[in-house]
This record gives sequence, structure tokens and C-alpha cells, in this order.
Amino acid sequence: MTELSGLQIFKYLPAAKKAEHTNCKMCGCPTCMAFALKLAKHNIDIEKCPYVPDELKKICEQNAKEPQKTVDINGLKIGGENVLYRHEKTFINKTAIAVVIDLSKPHWKEKYEQVKNFEITRVNEHLKIDLIITKNGSLPDCITYEDLKKLPLKEIVDEEFSKTADELIETRKKAILEKDEKFSNPVYVYFKHTDDFNLLCAKASFYICKYANMLVFEDFDPYLITTLMTLRQNIFTDPQKPLQVEPKIYEFNNPDENSLIFMTTNFALTFFAVASELESLPVPSYLVVTPAEGMSVLTAWSAEKFTAQTAAKALKKFDLANKVKNRKIIIPGLLAHMKDELQEEIKDFEIVVGTVDAFAIGDFVKNLKIRHSSRPNQG
Repeated sequence: MTELSGLQIFKYLPAAKKAEHTNCKMCGCPTCMAFALKLAKHNIDIEKCPYVPDELKKICEQNAKEPQKTVDINGLKIGGENVLYRHEKTFINKTAIAVVIDLSKPHWKEKYEQVKNFEITRVNEHLKIDLIITKNGSLPDCITYEDLKKLPLKEIVDEEFSKTADELIETRKKAILEKDEKFSNPVYVYFKHTDDFNLLCAKASFYICKYANMLVFEDFDPYLITTLMTLRQNIFTDPQKPLQVEPKIYEFNNPDENSLIFMTTNFALTFFAVASELESLPVPSYLVVTPAEGMSVLTAWSAEKFTAQTAAKALKKFDLANKVKNRKIIIPGLLAHMKDELQEEIKDFEIVVGTVDAFAIGDFVKNLKIRHSSRPNQG
């Protein structure tokens, strides 16, 4: 059962039926439509209207139920989702990734240290294993498998892909669309030991998308976990809040006052794509990141978040002119149409149009050096 809109609620009220007590104002609202709109936003109590039919009361009571419970495991929250698709609102708690440590196995200490110390950094976020589960004993900061089974969670032991997938989808739909309390517990998928990590990765990736609240692995493979965390980060990022990095001047390979200077916006994905290329260059460089509310280059330009004025203001704030002797700033190729405008506003530097794609920066720099070295000696 989906959330009711104001118009759907209005259809049950006297004004929609042209019945007695139409727009009676006893609820404190000027019209039945105003009451319906407030009720849809949960800004008024349904009991304020004495003429609400029992059918609408039952529907609203059902809609007020929590679609999926939130369960706290040693500070880790899983579940609590209330939509099927991210674009409807956003997802609440990312799919947790847990690893099982069997303390009866001979090399459990090595595995425990690997899992505990595993960490990757991606788009300014430090990602680690969310939960360690122990079998045949207990460890500090871990939960035993026996205690996990006591929590209000549903376990699906993965054996057949189609069966697991169908159960995950059916459970989430029942919880979200029908608010069926029998399906309101968060769901985790348990993966037994396997030698086929390619298949394991494919299945786990699907279950992150549809709709596991937690994945529990008996195996631990850093490459597998890195892949899944990367996918998870993309899915559970709030689409209404662009990922962004701090606007400032970033340095690569120990630059000096004569090093190359690049410019881009503070959209995180753009920044990391460019940063990766600059790190791999055989020459040092600076990257000037301008504030643009986390928007990509063209989006920021079209929304007037990246303009010649904002770029000039950022350079002045960062005091770049007094830090370097190099007087060339390389802008993204997508902003080639802004070259003259930028040049007019940024008089301390020559504006050079760079590449459209980040991967082409290496070749661009090589050609740049060739052009510079091929100039005739004007002494």
C-alpha cells in the first residue's frame, strides 16, 4: 500500500461527494481539500474531522505502520527502508557487509586481523567491514552467530540464486507496498564457503540491488569486498545530495612554483577521475577545485554555479597568483566556450583549454611539453 496523496484522501471526504458537512471547517481548515493536503503530509490528526469515513481511517492506520524495522547490531543499523526505489526518496541504511570468523579453524587469528584491518577510501569515504560474526566462541566488538540469530532478522541461506532473489524481492514488496508486519524484519543473506568468487560476486551484487539489508560471508576476499563496497556506495548515495570535495588547491607529486595548474569543480567523481590522472603524471601539478555545490562541470556551468566570476573569486581566495610563477591555467575541455570570458575575468593567468575526458590528460601533457620544447629560441 503506497502513501496516499492529498487528492486520494480528498475523494473520501464530504466535499468530494458533495455531501452534507462539505467544507464545514470543524477540522480547523478552510476546506476539505486543505484538510486532505495536510493529512497527506501528516500535519494534522485524522480525528480532527468528525466526518472521516471508517474506510479512510483504516487506510491511514495501515499507512502509518513502519514498513521495515530498524535493527541495531552493536551500533550498526540495518533495515528501516521505506521505498522500493532510490529515486522515490532515498535509501536509509546501506547494505551491511559482514564476515564470519570460525574460532575453531586453525588460522582464524590471521583472518580476523585481515578483516579487522581491511579499509579502502573511495570518494572521501573510508569503508570497512561493518560487522564481524564469530562462531564457536566470542571476541570483543564482535557478535556471535548465535546472538545474531536471536535478533528480529530474517536469514536467507544462499543456495539457489533465483530462489534467493525471488524471496528478497517478495519480502521487500510485502513490507513496503503492503506494510505486512510478517515481512517487516530486515533480511540478510548468508553465503557459505565457495571457491567460485566470480559467481559469488555476481550474486552478492544483485542482492545489494534487490534487496538484502546485510550480506554475511564465510569467505573473505579483499577484491570481492572492494567491488561490493564500490557498488554499494553508488547505490546508497543520496541522489539529492551530490558527492563533493572541499574546494581548495590540491597538490600532486610535490609541485613547485613552475608546475602545471589544472582547474575543475568540486564534484567528487570528477575530482577523483582527474586526481587519479594527475597522480600518474611524470610531472608535478596543482589542481584548483572551485566551489560548485558538488555539481559536475557542465551542470555547474548551466546552473551558473561555475562562472568566470566564481572562478576568479576562488583563485583570489586561494591566493594562487602569489604562490606560483607559472601563468597558465588548464581548464576542462567542456568549458572551451568560456575561455574568453574566463580570460577577461582572470587577468593574472593565461587560460588554456584542456581535455574533455580525464583519461586524455596524460597525452595532453605530453603534447603540451612537445609544443613548448619545439618553440624556436627567441633569445
